[in-house]
Amino acid sequence: MKVALLNPPWSFEHSIYFGCRAPHLPIELGASQALLERAGHPTLMRDGLLDELDIAGLAAACAAFGPQMIVVTTAPTYLFWRCAQPELRLPRLLLDALRVACPDATLVAVGPHGSATPEAALRKLGADVVVRGECEEVVLALAEGGTPGLVPGTAALGPDGAMIANGGPQASRFTDLPALHWPDHWVARHHHHHHRFDQPHEGSGHGLPGAEVEASRGCPYSCSFCAKIDFRDGYRRRDIVPLLDEIDALRAQGVGYLYFIDEIFLPNRVLLEALVGRGLKFGIQTRIDLWKPEMLALLGAAGCVSIEAGVESLTVEGRAELDKNCKLSTDELADRLILAKRHVAFVQANLIQVSGDDPALVAAWRERLHAAGVWANDPVPLYPYPSSPDYRKLFGLPDAHAWERAHAHYLGLFERMSDIQDDAPLPLAELEAVCR
Repeated sequence: MKVALLNPPWSFEHSIYFGCRAPHLPIELGASQALLERAGHPTLMRDGLLDELDIAGLAAACAAFGPQMIVVTTAPTYLFWRCAQPELRLPRLLLDALRVACPDATLVAVGPHGSATPEAALRKLGADVVVRGECEEVVLALAEGGTPGLVPGTAALGPDGAMIANGGPQASRFTDLPALHWPDHWVARHHHHHHRFDQPHEGSGHGLPGAEVEASRGCPYSCSFCAKIDFRDGYRRRDIVPLLDEIDALRAQGVGYLYFIDEIFLPNRVLLEALVGRGLKFGIQTRIDLWKPEMLALLGAAGCVSIEAGVESLTVEGRAELDKNCKLSTDELADRLILAKRHVAFVQANLIQVSGDDPALVAAWRERLHAAGVWANDPVPLYPYPSSPDYRKLFGLPDAHAWERAHAHYLGLFERMSDIQDDAPLPLAELEAVCR
């Protein structure tokens, strides 16, 4: 079966989107392509931003390829499935164009929206099928002739308008995922070095292109705020050989900086020792309490220049409320972050707003870290994504109005949004007017 894999030309006017707005490699589509092509299915993969194509251009490219199935992702990349934009405006506009350009193709939507709320996603998007959970193995099953709604992890609307679904969100095996390969022109245009602040932040200041890679998937922890219940949940570590093949291919394409999109980059001596001497810089997101001094030194020697460490709350009670299961005290966390700064150029401690945290304590702790060269953010409010435990504590299981409910709750609580948001956020119904 001929399959097209498309990433829309993202823009986020008046959105509360918390992810990075620079182009990133669509790893969920790359993983799908690797499995499809290994099974003999011809593919076309296009990214609206990296290919510099608008919706009409993407639809025209699809029409020229003549696919039998088209896969559209509803979030910019696996990296941001946990903090996706709530609105489905752009995926819907693209699917509408594809329905005209490729009237005989089956339209498949993958992403966090269909994973958490499949019926709402089907109706908003006008897709033929949505995939629930990690998508690459489900997409392959559909390409092999599986029936939408009967393949595990798929949902579709039946002739009577009722949803047909088989099972909940799926988890791919992932460990044996083959090396992903990206077009040369994508890599050349990928100037962005995600979460890198040890040099001037402008992409041109880094010289060499950046790229994203995936060494592990999922997280063994269950923090209350993390939106991962419906996808990328159980922890798996990728086989080292295809991972290093992928990294070496990126290096051969001129990449100088990697960002590991892993939900949590755990200490991995085999990988870190393999990265020593490869001449690459990289960034990670992790928990600092999991890193012993010896492994922090190896992390720096391997090329890490950016750590984003989730601390979240500065009290034992606050961390317990968030189900952090953290074994270090607040002072010990500060000591470990300061030690990390000796080996890694940029270290950030992420804080979130927790009701019991004393503002004076937060200010003093941040001042201590800043004096040691470690960045700690002003605590930020949380969005109760439908795939997070926090949503379910507030509202119960997600239903057809889960995204609207979470969005209205957030807008009602907070006047000040993210520092990267230039536009005042709009209600979800306004953002998704095209979906009606």
